[in-house]
Amino acid sequence: MQTDFLHISDLLTPEQLLIAQTVKEFSDKEIKPVIDDYAQRAEFPIHLIRKFGDLGVLGPTIPEVYGGGGLDYISYGLMCQEIERGDSGMRSAVSVQSSLVMWPINEFGSEEQKRKYLPGLAKGEMLGCFGLTEPDHGSNPGGLKTTITRTQGGYFLNGSKIWITNAPYADIAIVWARNEDGRVQGVIAERGMKGFSTPEIHNKWSLRASATGELVFDNVLIPTENILPDALGLKAALQCLDKARYGIAWGALGAAMDCYETALKYAGERIQFDKPISAFQLTQKKLAEMLTEITKAQLLAWRLGVLMNEEKATIAQISMAKRNNVAMALNVAREARQILGAMGISGDYPVMRHMMNLESVITYEGTHDIHLLILGAEITGIPAFK
Repeated sequence: MQTDFLHISDLLTPEQLLIAQTVKEFSDKEIKPVIDDYAQRAEFPIHLIRKFGDLGVLGPTIPEVYGGGGLDYISYGLMCQEIERGDSGMRSAVSVQSSLVMWPINEFGSEEQKRKYLPGLAKGEMLGCFGLTEPDHGSNPGGLKTTITRTQGGYFLNGSKIWITNAPYADIAIVWARNEDGRVQGVIAERGMKGFSTPEIHNKWSLRASATGELVFDNVLIPTENILPDALGLKAALQCLDKARYGIAWGALGAAMDCYETALKYAGERIQFDKPISAFQLTQKKLAEMLTEITKAQLLAWRLGVLMNEEKATIAQISMAKRNNVAMALNVAREARQILGAMGISGDYPVMRHMMNLESVITYEGTHDIHLLILGAEITGIPAFK
């Protein structure tokens, strides 16, 4: 591989290598040929969800008894990497389904909930979303205002969520609301419940092939059996985000690799002053620095994957990887755009689409600055959030 400069593939098992190759082939065949057209039209390729299910990338770390793959976290990371080679929006759909919907049901749900929802989610027969961010509470989720109040037969859910991936098409939503005791509680809302709507957000310059929307709850009756019994406290919601942030750290690598490989190929073919532009020192400087940063980020992601498998990864370690790898990918995309010149903004190449997508990835699941403060608090022992 052009981007495996330190032979990191030697650190992977035969099964992990096969998974990476299989998902890469899927991305090359099913995502890359169509994604630019969907992005130009700002349309979500919903047909890919069933194909993701058939491929086995939905809930790969969930136990097989519930339809998951029963795989390790490095395998999951490699899946995210190869899907995001195709598009960040497609990886977003997959990681939301896997880390923010299936994982909390498996971790915090009842046996009945696991058997009711997880197999369909794993097959792509159902699509889910995760409702934490509110119009007035993004980086400060502890201030959320959505509420659940007891009533006969269950709870009334009231409030709204915004910037929710998959919302316009989601069959279920994992929603976080404040109960009457002031505690944050996770619940499962289902499409079709009276008072539950999912208006789509339009006019995005980023993640244009991803479906983004709101979740609006107007006295939605949530049956008692839809309360996630062990999802109590904000810590439970943040645990979900840790799993998603881990996938992002790997996914961003895929976008960076695709931009680097595109730039390398173009630089070898573009002739100026009677020679390919790859022969010029400044182009070589860009390519060398891009590959170096990708390689460093690969090592960071791999080591974090080992820690995840050993259940030793900390919140701050995950924040470091998410923050570093997304910023790296965005810088690589910008340098690749420079190498391609005017062609870099053309839909004939994926670089500008990756760049615009990464502007969202560097903000969602914890902004670039918030992850810096998470690291700062870990280093100094002094939280600087307030």
